[in-house]
Amino acid sequence: MNARLEKKLRLLPKEPGVYFHKDSAGTIIYIGKAAVLRNRVRQYFQASRGRDPKTEALVREITDVDWMVVDSEMEALFLEAEMIRRYLPRYNILLRDDKSLSYIRIDYNSDYPTVTTTRRPLDDGARYFGPYSSTSAVRQALKLLRRIFPFATKRVVGQKRANLYYHLGLDPGLEERKTSLKTYKANLRRVMAIIQGKRIAIMKEIERDMKRAAKCKDYETAAHLRNQLFALQNLHRQVIFSDKEFLDISKDHALSELVNLLGLKVFPRRVEGYDISHMQGSDVVASMVVFSNGVSDKAEYRKFKTRYDQNNDFYNMQETLSRRLSERNVKKWGLPDLILIDGGKGQLDAALKARDAAGHNQLPCIGLAKREEQIIASVERSQVAINQTVLHDLGGFMTTSETYLIINVPHSTNLIKLLQRIRDESHRFAVSYHSVLKIKRQTSSYLDDIPGVGPATRKKLLQTFGSLAAVSQAPLKDLQSAVGIKKARVLKQYLSR
Repeated sequence: MNARLEKKLRLLPKEPGVYFHKDSAGTIIYIGKAAVLRNRVRQYFQASRGRDPKTEALVREITDVDWMVVDSEMEALFLEAEMIRRYLPRYNILLRDDKSLSYIRIDYNSDYPTVTTTRRPLDDGARYFGPYSSTSAVRQALKLLRRIFPFATKRVVGQKRANLYYHLGLDPGLEERKTSLKTYKANLRRVMAIIQGKRIAIMKEIERDMKRAAKCKDYETAAHLRNQLFALQNLHRQVIFSDKEFLDISKDHALSELVNLLGLKVFPRRVEGYDISHMQGSDVVASMVVFSNGVSDKAEYRKFKTRYDQNNDFYNMQETLSRRLSERNVKKWGLPDLILIDGGKGQLDAALKARDAAGHNQLPCIGLAKREEQIIASVERSQVAINQTVLHDLGGFMTTSETYLIINVPHSTNLIKLLQRIRDESHRFAVSYHSVLKIKRQTSSYLDDIPGVGPATRKKLLQTFGSLAAVSQAPLKDLQSAVGIKKARVLKQYLSR
């Protein structure tokens, strides 16, 4: 153990949090959570502890350690999962047992939403959070949250009476409409916000609602909100995963590297990523994903359908940014601290034109080119000032043209991993929306374009003749029998073309 590491171990706090083990190059090689950081991290360096070979190999590589302090074990549990997804540490992959990974599944859009855990996320429209390495800890965390915000865990077909969990205060009682679906979904939104690390914001929201209810003399509602508030305040006393194992954004390694390298004036608390998706100029869509304090904030995601279908990504990007930075949307969503464009010089230039035209010239804007994962910045317009010392320390280099900076940073660095995650998420979101529109268009019938043929007529025709081809080949007499003389003549006229 080197002197620097030994000194850091003496500074470890006794609060819960997430710790980061690093190797000699400063790369994060393992991330873990702790109920008491001092106890858990020091365990790695106790010679008397029996360890398996993989853990021994990890300990031999540790030359530095860092940590983030949070308010409760629950926050440490949820933050650990986000940090592992972001940095993909080598030993978290080597040491984990894939069978133990679990996800929280919330089918929010259902008419009977439930909250469950699963080991296999599906593309079923539900919202998934994770993965988490400890299933028992996740279940314990959900058990505590259920006492504060009651939720259903399964739907019993045919059940018409509220179950026992409703009478215990753990279920919304949708069967007997004890709680409206609107109120229930509002509670689920708060559950999801807490999973995403927004406990303080939810507490402020509940306190505001409580005061409003008291002012309106709705004392029953005010008392209910007061109890929720007290329960959230006391979460730090609850044991989730004890190991006897306020998110400080300035300690986030990726954001720190990003700020230092780009010379940003403030930490980018809101980063927005943009991408375009289309099929040869048809069904052109754009995505806007949002990362708040370095963590994906899916409630803030937005999607755009361009006004004109064009096979021109530069035009499509310019239109998207123009609409995003319109006065109305800025008032609704605020301004980001940094914009990340999925693409190279052309896409970035289009975004900068839209930004400048909207009057937000001071807003930092960069691109991330796919092939070499290069950071692209405009010499004069991106509002960044590259720190050469930081770039050298990261092992990178930069090439310059008259108008653009091409910044090459090793793919193993934390900031590139964060930018890749934002870029990949914007790409995924854009492609998923494009796929929805494409499938919808492909499954729409040619019959939709014929005047006077509505959904009911179309359905009747397809039921009678079986297919569009059969309808087009049917004699006029048969069409008249199915839909009447007037519609049959219109159909024959259009189908004969």
